[in-house]
Order: sequence, then structure tokens, then C-alpha cells
Amino acid sequence: MKYHEVKPCTALESHIHAFWELNGDESACKWERIFPDGCPGMVINLGAPCKTDNGSAVMEHGKTYVVGTMTSFKDSLIDSDTHLLGVCLKPAVFSSFYTYAPQNELTNNTVEFDLGLSFDFGKIMSDPVPYLNSFFSTRKRDKHAPLQSVLTDIHQSKGRYSISVLAKRNHTTVRQLERDFKTHIGVTPKEYSAIIRFQAALSLLNTANHKRNLAAVAFECGFYDHAHLSNEMKRRTGLAPSQF
Repeated sequence: MKYHEVKPCTALESHIHAFWELNGDESACKWERIFPDGCPGMVINLGAPCKTDNGSAVMEHGKTYVVGTMTSFKDSLIDSDTHLLGVCLKPAVFSSFYTYAPQNELTNNTVEFDLGLSFDFGKIMSDPVPYLNSFFSTRKRDKHAPLQSVLTDIHQSKGRYSISVLAKRNHTTVRQLERDFKTHIGVTPKEYSAIIRFQAALSLLNTANHKRNLAAVAFECGFYDHAHLSNEMKRRTGLAPSQF
């Protein structure tokens, strides 16, 4: 399997993490697993039909899909004829490009786009990165995506602020914050914070020279104890912490 990423143009860096491409090879025919990171995405299938969402959905050749925010792991079957091209959006930016649906309707799902909203297959095959930069630059309506100050607080605290503290810091109410997250991100602010806390723990566990035990990682990342961390890792990844 071959995978690589390309950064978007400067004008899109506030809204898009990266464009990515995945190609299967002759040795490939296995389920590949990705973990939740709080980001939605878009995918166009340039190859053979590809099973995703743990086998419950199929991405067909030539069609464009939106991938909602994930709360748990997602497996896709990659074989020699797989060719996917995708966009990793930043949190809460989907509404800057599309008026499609509240994001909670897309959570944990891969949904086919209407043809009029999809990528142009011929143009994306010809010159993908310039096409994607032009496509999203043309559609971008907002200089700043919604909820950015709240998201900054969550990321800087690694998900450890309570929702009441987040609301107070950002001069809003808990109820309004929950409505905004439902619309623009697809999960509650509490769930999003938990995903960011999980990602912080995952980063520590994946550090090659990390010598601290599981209890120390749990304490550093704001979990009650190592059992709490273990349960969270299992729920988000399907794996025990010892498997990282």
C-alpha cells in the first residue's frame, strides 16, 4: 500500500489539513484501520469498489463521498485495485464549503455526495492537487471557520477543560455550545474533548522512547486511572493499550 499527503495552498491552510492519496499494490488485500481525530473528510474513489465503515458501506468507482466525524475506529478493505483520493478537513469547516446537512447526521458514516456537489472525475484524474486547491478556494465562504476559539481551548488543554469552563471562556452557554457542536462538528463538545484527550494519550503510547507506564500516561492525559484509559483506548481503536 502506498500513501502520501500534500498540503493545500496557503489560502486553504486554515480549513484543510491535507490532500491525500492511497494506492493498493500487489501485496495488499487487508483491512486498514483508522482512528477518530475529530476531523471530517471527503473521498473520491478512482479505483475498484472499496468496502469501508467496517464492511457496512461500499465506495463505488468515480463517486465522491463525505466522511463524517468518527467516534470509534473505521476499517476499510484495501486491495491491489484500490485507488482513493481524499481531503482531510479541519474540524467545523464543512459548513464553510457546503450547505449540506448538520454534521450530526453524518457522524460515523460515509455518505455519497449528490453529483452536483461532487469532484469532477476527469479534472481530478488529470491534475489532482491544483484542481482541489481551485475547487475549495472557489467554494470557501468564511475566512474563519466557526468555533475556532473553542477548538483552540480544547486542543491547547488536550481536552481537559470541562464544558462549563469552555462555555465561560468563550462567552456562551453550555446549551448553545452543544447546539453549535452538533451542527458544525457532529458530536458534543464533551465527546470532541474526549477524542482529543484520547489522541494525546495515543501520541504518548506511540512515542518510541516513552518509558512511563500506563498509569502515568493516564494521569498525564486527564483520565481517572489506567483502567479508564484502557477502556477508552479499546472503544476508540478496538485494541488494548499494550498493542501499541
